[in-house]
Amino acid sequence: MRRVIAIALTGASLLGATSLAGCSSMSLDVFKSAPPTVQVRLESNPPGADATTSLGPGCKTPCSVSVPAADASFMVAFALPKYQPASVPVNVIKNPGDFTTPASVTTDPSPVFAELQPATPPKPVRKPHRPKKPKPAASATAPAEAAPAAGSPFPDPNAGKR
Repeated sequence: MRRVIAIALTGASLLGATSLAGCSSMSLDVFKSAPPTVQVRLESNPPGADATTSLGPGCKTPCSVSVPAADASFMVAFALPKYQPASVPVNVIKNPGDFTTPASVTTDPSPVFAELQPATPPKPVRKPHRPKKPKPAASATAPAEAAPAAGSPFPDPNAGKR
């Protein structure tokens, strides 16, 4: 009977060792919590701009995105056709909390807002200024009709220069 008990205990210990060996390869990542995320509200004037965070997520304004709560600041880029693009820096503020309040993560500014400026249209290309050709000067053999009449109230400015 002692042999039966000894064999049973040996088999049980081998079975337990095998199952523990399987546990040793199991990662402890199961116990780690997912990184905290923060909800970020994105707005623009005019609305309808494509807003993209430097952390990846993006949307069309007005909208909200969920981004991982980074330890540093990140950027939000706004783009809309016929408007100049704009970028807004966003700071992540982590409040560790205490015995009475839970830990929290917020962003500054909240909401993230961009005022988009209209793109200036390209200046029209001006044609180069070509000077007008000078009119041919009246020749000395000009007909008498071109000369002012003798009884004209306006004197001839070229009268003494001929």
